[in-house]
Amino acid sequence: MNNGLVNAIIAYIMWGVLPIYWKLFNDVPAGEILSHRVVWSFVFMGILVAVQRRWGDMKRIAANRALLLPLAASGLLIAANWLIFIWAVNSGHVVETSLGYYLNPLLNVVLAVFFLREKPNRGQWLAIAIAGAAVLIIAIDYGRFPWVAITLAASFGLYGLAKKKIVQDASVGLLSETAVVLPIALGYCIYLAAAGETTAWTLPASTFVELLLSGVVTALPLLFFARAAARMSLSTLGFVQYIGPTIMLFLSVFLFKESVSRVLLVGFALIWTALVVYAVASIRGARLAKAS
Repeated sequence: MNNGLVNAIIAYIMWGVLPIYWKLFNDVPAGEILSHRVVWSFVFMGILVAVQRRWGDMKRIAANRALLLPLAASGLLIAANWLIFIWAVNSGHVVETSLGYYLNPLLNVVLAVFFLREKPNRGQWLAIAIAGAAVLIIAIDYGRFPWVAITLAASFGLYGLAKKKIVQDASVGLLSETAVVLPIALGYCIYLAAAGETTAWTLPASTFVELLLSGVVTALPLLFFARAAARMSLSTLGFVQYIGPTIMLFLSVFLFKESVSRVLLVGFALIWTALVVYAVASIRGARLAKAS
C-alpha cells in the first residue's frame, strides 16, 4: 500500500505539470501531437522492455485472446484521453481539464463499487458526498455543459478500471497498449505527410527534439500509475488523484492567466476538505481492520 501510494503521488505530480510541456507545441494540431506521442511512447517502451528482456511476455500476450481485448480497450481509452487533454490545454481550457480530473475520483468510486465490489465506509461516503457537491458547484458556475471535463473523467476512469482488471507487468502492459493504437498513429502521420499538412517536421530542431521526448514524458507517469493501480484500491487511488488537477488549477491561474471565479475557489476548498475527511476515514478503517 505504501509503495502504491508513493507511485501514485509521483504519477499525479507528473501529470499535474504536464500542461507546461504541451504548451510548447501550440502551433502543432492536437491530432498530430497525439500521433507522435503514441509513436515515440512505443519506441521508448520497446527499448525499456528490450533492456528488461521481456519480449517473451509480449509474444505470450499476442497469443492470449483473453488479455488482448482488455489491453486493446485500455489502449484506445488512454489515446482518447490524450487527444482531448492535448486539445484542451492548447486551446486554453486548462481549468476545464482540471475539473475533469476532479470528477474522475468520484467516477472511480462508482466504478469500484459496481465492478470491483469495493465498499467505502461511512466516512469515505461523506467525503465522496462533499466532493460531489463541490464538483456540482464548479460545474454550475462554469456556465455550460463541461464536455471536455466529462470526457476526460470517463476515459481515464474506465482506463483505471481496465488496469485493475489486467494482471500484467507495467512495462509490458503499457507497450501492449501503445502497440494497439500504433497503426492508427502511423497511418495518420503518413496521411499528413502525403497531404503536405505535416507541422512537426517544420519545427525548430530543439522543439522537435522535445516532441521526440513526448514518449518518455508520456510513459513515465503511466508506469508509476500502473504500479500504483496494482497495489491500491481504485477508490483510494482516485482520491490521491486530486494532486494532479490541483497543480493544473494553480498553473491555469498563475501561469496561463485563465480566469477563475470565487465560486470555483469555494469548490476547490470543499474538495480539499473531502480529501482530509477521506484520509481520516481510511486511516480509522485500517486501524479497525487490524484490531479485529
